Amino acid sequence: MNDRTNAASGQTRVEKLKEMLDFQQQAIVSRMLVKNAAGSVTLFAFDKGEGLSEHTAPFDALLIGVEGEAEVRVDADLHRLGEGATLLIPAGAPHAVAPCSQFKMLLVMLKGERKA
Repeated sequence: MNDRTNAASGQTRVEKLKEMLDFQQQAIVSRMLVKNAAGSVTLFAFDKGEGLSEHTAPFDALLIGVEGEAEVRVDADLHRLGEGATLLIPAGAPHAVAPCSQFKMLLVMLKGERKA
């Protein structure tokens, strides 16, 4: 039985997030899973020691920890994001990602105005 649609191929299947992307030595690897007018969903795999320096995004971003742990700085606040944890970063907020180990996260970018 298949449960997930792959928009590019039109096929439906179940996949495990942890297995959809491999770590690469001294690199950050990404795989876009969905992109449409409402936003995007991208899976990232960070090797230990690799991270994202401070930046901003024009849309709200929901980070979901998939594997490992990372420290995520939003403005002046430091948050630890681990497997199964979520963090909502408001549009325009400066933020950075510093993995404590090899780390995978799902990034959901949400276009439009936040209602709640």
